Amino acid sequence: MKKLVISLLFVMQMVCVWAQQTALVKGAVVDSKTQKPLQNAVATLQSTNETAITNSEGVFVFEKVAEGNQVVVISSTGYISQTFNLEVKAGQPLDLGVVILDEDITTERQLSLITITENDLGDDNGNSESTAGLLQASRDVFMQAAAFDFGQARFRVRGLDNEYGKTMINGVPMDKLYDGRPQWSNWGGLNDATRNQEFTIGSDISDYTFGGILGTQEINTRASIFRPGTRISFSGTNTNYSWRMMGTHASGMDENGFAYVISASRRWAQEGYFEGTDYSANSFFASVEKRFGDRHSLNFTSIYAQNSRGKTSPNTQEVIDLAGEKYNSYWGWYNGKKRNSRDKDVEEPIFMLSHYWKINEQSSLNTNVSYQFGSIGNSRLDFNYTRNPDPTYYRNLPSYYSTQFENPNNIGDGEIPGYIGNNVENTLYADLARQRFLNNRQINWNKLYRDNLENGESLAVLYEDRTDDKQFTANSILNAQLTDYLVLNTGATFRKLSSHNFQNLLDLLGGSSYLDIDPFLVGSAQQTDLDNPNRRVVEGDDFGYNYKLYADVIDVFSQFKFNFNRVDFYVSGNYAYSEYQRDGIYRNGNYADNSKGESEKVIFNNYGIKGGADFKITGRHILEFNTVYMTKSPTLRNTFPNARLNNNVVEGLENEKIFSADASYIIRAPKLKARATGYFSRISDATDIGFYFAEGLGILLPDQTQISTNGNAFVSETVTGLTKQNMGGEFGIEYQITSTLKATAVAAYGQYTYDSNPNVKLNIDNIRRTVDFGESYLKDYKQPGMPQQAYSFELEYRDPHYWWVGASVNYLADNYLDISPLLRTNNFYVNPADNGFAFPEANEQDAKALLKQEKLDPATLINITGGKSWKIDNTIIGIFASVNNVFDFSYRTGGFEQARNANFRQLSQDMSGSVRSFGPKYFYGYGRNYFVNLYVNF
Repeated sequence: MKKLVISLLFVMQMVCVWAQQTALVKGAVVDSKTQKPLQNAVATLQSTNETAITNSEGVFVFEKVAEGNQVVVISSTGYISQTFNLEVKAGQPLDLGVVILDEDITTERQLSLITITENDLGDDNGNSESTAGLLQASRDVFMQAAAFDFGQARFRVRGLDNEYGKTMINGVPMDKLYDGRPQWSNWGGLNDATRNQEFTIGSDISDYTFGGILGTQEINTRASIFRPGTRISFSGTNTNYSWRMMGTHASGMDENGFAYVISASRRWAQEGYFEGTDYSANSFFASVEKRFGDRHSLNFTSIYAQNSRGKTSPNTQEVIDLAGEKYNSYWGWYNGKKRNSRDKDVEEPIFMLSHYWKINEQSSLNTNVSYQFGSIGNSRLDFNYTRNPDPTYYRNLPSYYSTQFENPNNIGDGEIPGYIGNNVENTLYADLARQRFLNNRQINWNKLYRDNLENGESLAVLYEDRTDDKQFTANSILNAQLTDYLVLNTGATFRKLSSHNFQNLLDLLGGSSYLDIDPFLVGSAQQTDLDNPNRRVVEGDDFGYNYKLYADVIDVFSQFKFNFNRVDFYVSGNYAYSEYQRDGIYRNGNYADNSKGESEKVIFNNYGIKGGADFKITGRHILEFNTVYMTKSPTLRNTFPNARLNNNVVEGLENEKIFSADASYIIRAPKLKARATGYFSRISDATDIGFYFAEGLGILLPDQTQISTNGNAFVSETVTGLTKQNMGGEFGIEYQITSTLKATAVAAYGQYTYDSNPNVKLNIDNIRRTVDFGESYLKDYKQPGMPQQAYSFELEYRDPHYWWVGASVNYLADNYLDISPLLRTNNFYVNPADNGFAFPEANEQDAKALLKQEKLDPATLINITGGKSWKIDNTIIGIFASVNNVFDFSYRTGGFEQARNANFRQLSQDMSGSVRSFGPKYFYGYGRNYFVNLYVNF
């Protein structure tokens, strides 16, 4: 009994000591203009990362805050965060009173990012993707500059592709199983509806997923978290669209437990910044939530975003010199309008049901079921037994008469006969070709119709490469506060995909039907479907290729977060299972025994483990460390090297091995915010697949059979065993000079290289075989498609009368051209006309000069932004405007080598003249461009 009494007294003493060491902290958050309480604002205690959410009266409460100096940050979507330095005294409650948050009208900048995130260069150049869409609502100083200032030049954070990040809606992953990248167009134009976002950087911990090494983006569409009210906006720009209208209404949670949000937008352009780029998009969003008591809630989200836009062509320097940087070879005049032959059409609605269960005060479970279906179509011209209708076809250009050995029988349409002889004749025909191109620089739609009508059967047609996906996703995520210092997050996700891929005939262009064969092959190999030989197809028919891809993916993760006064740390692990299969619908004539029916199932097992820690020197100064090792399955795209024609699986295909580490020093003070980060990542055993026509393939097969008499063939190139190494630093600082003037400086320096000599194999239709070309000597070449250096300085003035203006200067450098792996194999030195012997004139010095990677010129871009808002009764009217690249600076955002000249002699010949027939093709950024948005909130 005595021991029991003593024990109780000891426990009571400890409770009293604990009570004396903490205090209650609370406050009420309101909108500065309306003075209405802000529900769902977040108060964060930086010493422990503990958060408190404001209720319907705008009140937040921390029950136990440790004695001493503390920093509390109050934030809410669409508002400027407030930071408070507190001196907490034990046992003395601290009331911050009314915390006033000003509207952050700079968030209107998110709307201008539509020019980046939907202008998906992956259509024609997959190595020039920007990560801006992943970062658009991040409040980190560096990440904001990366999105808004660097994004226009295709900057990629830490040199990483989007597939190494994770984008989610309500915890449901949105990356495509085909290529691992999110399809931003699936929710394009719904900026108001997708503003509630959470971010992590690099491999840092997320409550929703294990993630990758680029970071995570979680978009929350739960109806009850939206600020009640209505918003209508109208925008104008001169980038990929011209006009935009959008309206959004959020009801807030009513007394019956119902809340809903609806949003709709329309974007359109007759012609965007580049010639012939039409644009039409309609988007709709609805979210409805019903609460059942205090612990359960159901939310249904539906997203429909239809988008159609004309693409722009990459061009060689010769074409740019002749026609200008805005030139686009994909369009032509038809019935008095510009008609683009290469449109991208996206229509993939999303339906999602979410269940939120508050198990108790310490635990919650979020379960989601999602279904997405629809189509993506990429149109282009196809032709049989007629001249290539592309106006930039190499035989139409002047360089053909100065760099080609072969004797052309004609130029244009055969109206100027002749041959290449001496320099005088070369110059004559080059001049004639130049004038003819300038007079016929666009697709001649009228001629295509005329030729088809005269022939009866179509010689050329317009078709689309079509993908019809059906994907079911289910996941569940548990968040549990196990103790005062330990939090568990765990979740599981299942995804099932059925993807139908085929050519869809859109327009016969005046003909009666179209012969479904491959005219570049002979005999039965010409047949796209041996079960229906010499088939004539009409509009709406599938043809060319026709197959399905199936994928089943399971992903499970768990993580533990430990939070203490001076240190926070976490450990996390995941397991993923992926199963892929191809099912051919056509029996292709070239691969009769390996095209129709189901392929073998390809199975990958993957795992990952990561950890990190935050060391809080003080409430304002933090050291942060993260590291991860994980494996990642190849995507569907990189599993089947020639999925359009056969069931082959990439030989020696392996999971990617990924290691990443970063260390940061972070300052969070009322006037000063800064982050300095050093990082390193290494991705091994990566796979890449490409398609092109090559000339001069000189390697012989084991049976001494040549690929062709001249080494020419259409090939599918598979690169395996590729290693990418990325290292560098990020720095961002924001300083509030006065109450109205703020300065921001950002710097990024990286070294992104290839760190292996991967293997190159070509699947060659001419001989129905896969040929191993051995090592490609890529080690120490630069990774392409993004600046590896970027610097920015910005000044922003924010007047108390609710107007602001800002200006930034940005410098971007070290952007490199995408190189051809085939050109850097031993095949480069082999003469296809000499039984595989090397060219006698080939030497190492000249080869190095020919294969030197091109470095694009640096770019200096000046951007100006500004805005103003007015309050009239309970209505807020505002305007936002930005002018990017004020001085109309011309710069290239990326480009790629053409691999057509696949050997030393042909490449030397192509580079010997003043212009090249098969030189690199380049993409250009926007010149001076603007974005203006007028909005009304009530």
